[in-house]
Amino acid sequence: MKSPGRGVPYTVRSLAEASGVSRSQVGHLVSGERRTLDVNEAHAVAEALGVAVLVLFMPPSSPEQGHSDNGTTPT
Repeated sequence: MKSPGRGVPYTVRSLAEASGVSRSQVGHLVSGERRTLDVNEAHAVAEALGVAVLVLFMPPSSPEQGHSDNGTTPT
């Protein structure tokens, strides 16, 4: 995964170490298995990534591959 703020690639392990958030929590966030963080953890992850906390909660700028906003299957 890339850090949007500093452009430095992070692994789950390195982001967990930099933020102080457990590896399992970071891994679950990355995989989408978990979608929330405690406010202090969110600030720690944002600081480690070099971005504002709001960036962590922004929707993607484009739909995920294979999905569309109108509910139809892309052709």
